[in-house]
Amino acid sequence: MFAAYFDCPGGPENLYMKEVMKPDPGEGEVLVKVSASALNRADLLQRRGKYPPPKGASDILGLEAAGSVAGLGPGCSGRWKVGDAVMALLSGGGQAQFVTVPQGLLMPIPKDMTFIQAAAIPEAWLTAFQLLHFVGKVQEGERVLIHAGASGVGMAAIQLVRLAKAIPIVTAGTQEKLEATANAGAAAGFNYKNEDFSEKVLEFTQGSGADIILDCVGASYWEKNLNCLSTDGRWIIYGLLSGGEVHGDLLARLLSKRASIHTSLLRSRDKEASTSYKQAFTEEVLPHFSEGASPRLQPLVDSVYPLHAIAEAHRAMEENKNIGKIVIEIPV
Repeated sequence: MFAAYFDCPGGPENLYMKEVMKPDPGEGEVLVKVSASALNRADLLQRRGKYPPPKGASDILGLEAAGSVAGLGPGCSGRWKVGDAVMALLSGGGQAQFVTVPQGLLMPIPKDMTFIQAAAIPEAWLTAFQLLHFVGKVQEGERVLIHAGASGVGMAAIQLVRLAKAIPIVTAGTQEKLEATANAGAAAGFNYKNEDFSEKVLEFTQGSGADIILDCVGASYWEKNLNCLSTDGRWIIYGLLSGGEVHGDLLARLLSKRASIHTSLLRSRDKEASTSYKQAFTEEVLPHFSEGASPRLQPLVDSVYPLHAIAEAHRAMEENKNIGKIVIEIPV
């Protein structure tokens, strides 16, 4: 089969489409014929040699896949049959023609959804769902500040905050991205390049601040985050785009707010935890992607690249211009 590959860490130019061995499903695993995958920041970091896959995971890029069941390993329970349209969050291997997935991690694709649309769901939406409900324990009426609001996770989080009857506030770097977040349901949005988002958040919340902050930026935002975090607020860090080294009296500021810091990396979760997130998401959120659902949730696809153009897809993400997900179409 063909897969996205690189022989040594480096830039996008190191990526190419390589012929590799097709995997065989093991005990309790399902073989999925992949029609579409999607790009994530973790793929860029792995390509640079800064984010190795977990022990035992495929070294092929790709943390999500949408396609059809092509085979069943020994011990499969009968929940899935050959031909079923499925999607999954993976620890690796999604940007290939086939991938094996533990049967408990598969989710059905809503009937009226394409593989391209479905590929934009697993990583972004499960990440946002887990951060909001399992880590942040969001409550109705709370204010949630979402950094990188126009990213895949950001656009999912906006809609999930609305579904939880809470209030999404976002930051983004262009007016176009802020308009897209408003269309997705953001109650307010601020351009971090030319506005002090902490002052704007305090102004919008009439001085009370954000109850939850979803932060994938890290070090460069710490002071502004604490400035606009509410008393007893939850600051959830799930990425470090600006690094992790903090200079300043973070702990005293945190203590003065009685606030808490939570951290989360979905990729390194064990299968049992991942299955519990997936099950809750399947029951509580997935029905809202179907036509006629109210409220209706929508995955947002920014652009689609064929697998042989994987280097161009990486360059597009590094330019940070995408609104929503960059999807990789896998050849038949």
